[in-house]
Amino acid sequence: MTDKLLLEDVRFWGRHGLTKAEQAIGAWFSVDVELALDLDAAIVSDQVGATVDYGLLARRIVDLGTTSRVNLIERLAGVLAESLLREFPAREIRVRVRKLTPPLEGLVGTPAVELVRRR
Repeated sequence: MTDKLLLEDVRFWGRHGLTKAEQAIGAWFSVDVELALDLDAAIVSDQVGATVDYGLLARRIVDLGTTSRVNLIERLAGVLAESLLREFPAREIRVRVRKLTPPLEGLVGTPAVELVRRR
């Protein structure tokens, strides 16, 4: 059985995109992460030190999403997945990045990308 810790809808404002408008105006992004890890110690101990502190995880997502600029949400998802897998004790990580407010005329829907990375 694989235990999972999920953190959904972490939002930040970023200037990621190909167009000058996206880079100048920016957009809201939403990130979901799913970490596959053993949660038995946290279940038994009831201590945050035995699991991943989702507050730290959320802050790291926002930090990574706001301190650099990339053209593609694929690249942003890759940066997040690689960094979070390196920094947190998960066997596998799933990252979904959605661009909530793309400044593109006539766009219907929400562009998104999802990546899965393993150790």
